[in-house]
Amino acid sequence: MEVNHEELKELYEQTFQDVSEGRIVVGTVVEVRDDYVTVDVGLKSEGLIPLSEFAGIDGNVDVKPGDKVEVFIERREDDAGEIVLSKARADRIRAWERVSEAQRDEDGIVEGIVRERVKGGFMVDLGGGVKGFLPASHVDIRPFKDPGTYLGKKLKFKVLKANRRQNNVVLSHRVYLEREKEKRRQETLKKLKEGVILEGTVKHITDYGAFVDIGEVDGLLHISDMSWGRLRHPSEILEVGQKIKVKVLKYDPEKGKISLGMKQLEPDPWERVPEKYPEGTRVKGRVVGIADYGIFVEVEKGVEGLIHITDMAWGRKIKHPSKYVNVGDWVEAVVLKVEPEKRKMALGLKQLEPNPWDTIEERYPPGTRIIGQVRSVTDFGIFIGIEEGIDGLVHISNISWSRRPKKPTEMFKKGQEVEAVVLKIDRENERISLGIKQLKPDPWLSVEHRYRVGQVVTGTVTSVTDFGAFVEVEEGVEGLLHISEMGSGTERIEKPHDLYRVGDEVTAMIIHLDARQRRMGLSTRALSQREEYREEVKPITLGDLLKST
Repeated sequence: MEVNHEELKELYEQTFQDVSEGRIVVGTVVEVRDDYVTVDVGLKSEGLIPLSEFAGIDGNVDVKPGDKVEVFIERREDDAGEIVLSKARADRIRAWERVSEAQRDEDGIVEGIVRERVKGGFMVDLGGGVKGFLPASHVDIRPFKDPGTYLGKKLKFKVLKANRRQNNVVLSHRVYLEREKEKRRQETLKKLKEGVILEGTVKHITDYGAFVDIGEVDGLLHISDMSWGRLRHPSEILEVGQKIKVKVLKYDPEKGKISLGMKQLEPDPWERVPEKYPEGTRVKGRVVGIADYGIFVEVEKGVEGLIHITDMAWGRKIKHPSKYVNVGDWVEAVVLKVEPEKRKMALGLKQLEPNPWDTIEERYPPGTRIIGQVRSVTDFGIFIGIEEGIDGLVHISNISWSRRPKKPTEMFKKGQEVEAVVLKIDRENERISLGIKQLKPDPWLSVEHRYRVGQVVTGTVTSVTDFGAFVEVEEGVEGLLHISEMGSGTERIEKPHDLYRVGDEVTAMIIHLDARQRRMGLSTRALSQREEYREEVKPITLGDLLKST
C-alpha cells in the first residue's frame, strides 16, 4: 500500500497541536450544511460553526468537506459536552496580526475592500471584522473627482497607525502607490541604456512629439523618430494611454533626459533604395507635400522623392506646383537620381513622355511659318505658343521693318492669333526665335528703286518726338521729318507736338535717302520753298502778254 506522506504530516500536526481553550488550531471540514459547518480539530467531539463565519472578505462562502481551516477554541466542552469553536474570532485575531506585522515591517502591506464613504475618507474592510480608516488625502497619488469609483474595490494599503485596544487602524493607498512607483522607477533605471527596447504608455502629446512612461520614467519620443514616413502631427499615429514599444536612443543620467524612438524598431527603408529604385525606374506615389520649388511624393513608407518644378512639364512654365497637383493625389514619375546617404531622390514627371525638343529642328526648321496664340506679352517681345509646351519669342526688333513700338502691348494682346516665321532654334537652351516682319520682304532692299532725293511723298505720322516726327510713306518704310525741316517759312518750330499728331497725313520732300542705314530724311520746309520758287519763276504765257497790252 502506497503511503501518502502529506496526509501523514497533516494528521501528525493536527494530532499533536495544542488544543487547549483560547488557542487557534487547524481543523478539517467534515460536513457543510445549509446553516452550519462541522469541523474536526482532533478532540473527542466535533464542533459546529455557523456557515456565515466562512464568508470571505468579498462576501462569498467557499467551503467544502476536507478543507483545512483555522478556528478558535472557545471551550473544549460546553454544558452539553460539545466543543465550542469560532472561525470569526480566529479570523479577527489573524487580521490584527497581519495589521500589526504590516505596521512593523517597512515594506509590509495589507489588502482590503473599500466599503463606504465617511467624513474625511473611506472605511476599508480588512477581513475578520477589522476595519481601517482611509483618509481622502491618502486614496491616490493624484486628486480624484468621483469617490464612487473606489467603492467596492480591493486595494493594497500601507498601515500608518494601528491600535488594537482602541480598534483604530489608519491606512494609506497613496503611500503604497508611491513606493511601488519608486520600485518600478529604480528597476527601469537599472536596465536603462542606449539600444534597449522597452514597453511604455503615451502620457502626453505635443506638436513636436510625445512623452512616454517607460516605467515611472518619462522619455521624449520626437516626431522625427516616430515613423520613417512623413507625419504632420504625432496624433496621426498616437493617442494618450496607448501602449507602445520604443527603443532608447540616448540616455543622459546626469540630466535625466531620455530620447526614444519608434521607427528605429523597423529597418531603414533607405538602405534598399538604390537597388529597389535605380535611375530610370517608373514609380507611383502619393503627393505628401507641396513647396514653391516642387512636390514631394511618398514612394513607400519612409521614402520620399522630389519632383522639381522644372521637371514637371516640357517647356511649360508652371507658376506654382499647387496648380498642377494636390496633396493626396497619386502620380507616376521616373527616378532621375538617388542619393541614399543624403536620403534624397529626384523624380520627374515630364520624363514620362519624349522630350519634344529632341526633334524640334526636324519639325520646325528655320523658315517654317507657324500660326499660334500669344501666350504672354513682355517689354522685350511676345511669346507665341507653337505647340503644347513649346513657345517661341518674337523679339521687339523682329515685329516690324519700320515700326519699333515702345511696348509690344501697343500692338498685341494675350490670346491673339499671330502668324510668324521660325528664325533660329537653340535646342540646347530650349529657345526658338520667331519673326513677324520676316513674313514679307524687307522693303528697304528696293527702296532706291521707288524713291529719290527731291521726290515729294505723302505719308502718315506714326510717332512724334521732341526732335521730330516719323512718317510712314509705305508699309515698312518710315522717314524722319526733323524739327528743323518742319514748317513752310523761316519761322522756328519749338514743339513738334504742336504741329503733328499720330495719324496725321503729311506731304513732304525727300531730302536724304540711305538704304543701307535704313534712313530717309523728309522736309516740309524744303517743299514749301520749292513751291515758292516755282511761283516766282513762272514762265510768261501769250495770255499774260495780251493782258499787259
